[in-house]
Amino acid sequence: MPQPKPLTDEEHAVYEWQIWTPGFGEAGQEKLKGASVLVSRVGGLGSVVAYELAAAGIGKLVLAHAGNVKPSDLNRQLLMTHDWLGRPRVESALRRLKDLNPRLDIVPIPENISEENAESIVSQADVIVDCAPLFEERFAMNRQALQQNKPLIECAMYELEGQITTIVPGKTPCLRCLHPEPPSAWKREFPVFGAVSGTVGCLGAMEAIKVISGLGEPLAGRMITYDLRDMTFRRRNLLRNPDCPDCGAIE
Repeated sequence: MPQPKPLTDEEHAVYEWQIWTPGFGEAGQEKLKGASVLVSRVGGLGSVVAYELAAAGIGKLVLAHAGNVKPSDLNRQLLMTHDWLGRPRVESALRRLKDLNPRLDIVPIPENISEENAESIVSQADVIVDCAPLFEERFAMNRQALQQNKPLIECAMYELEGQITTIVPGKTPCLRCLHPEPPSAWKREFPVFGAVSGTVGCLGAMEAIKVISGLGEPLAGRMITYDLRDMTFRRRNLLRNPDCPDCGAIE
């Protein structure tokens, strides 16, 4: 993790309520200020992750998302607005986050993660939060997180269900342990409520804060799943696959 950065008087005033949290304090806030997080896709999940991290005082956000805002984005992508239809998503995200936190350093990348760009994009951040819908993107990030020894917070949702786990290279199962191949039934477009993706987005932001600051216990080697149809939440332990093509040889 990077070196903590001292807080200004303004930052003390903005973040004082969370600084009061036992186990976090000013030292935790300084760690957030010194850290950078990659959010892959700032859609239904990533918009909320990025917004909560900006509100919490993260020092730098790297935002990777291709394409322009379209009407169907507006039911869940909270960093997109009606007046930005037809214009780049990452630019909409940047202006909205800067309105909230003008001190924030933002690197907008108008691309989705791929095998070709994953190495360079992942190298720009200390922690990765995966909010991408496609397994090709998720596998590319998983490999680079392992190779670059960076924590990866893996978020996903479908319909009224969501899940989250934190991958620590060499210590926990990775994404390929859980999904050796992309699920054959998975589709790019799927049923979604903004409140469902926003729920796991808040959890993902909190996991990033915990990983960076040392607060509490991250979901390393564990997964939370939920179904908001009946408000059922479950936690289960995960096992590494010793033959995993991505993390099997990492110690």
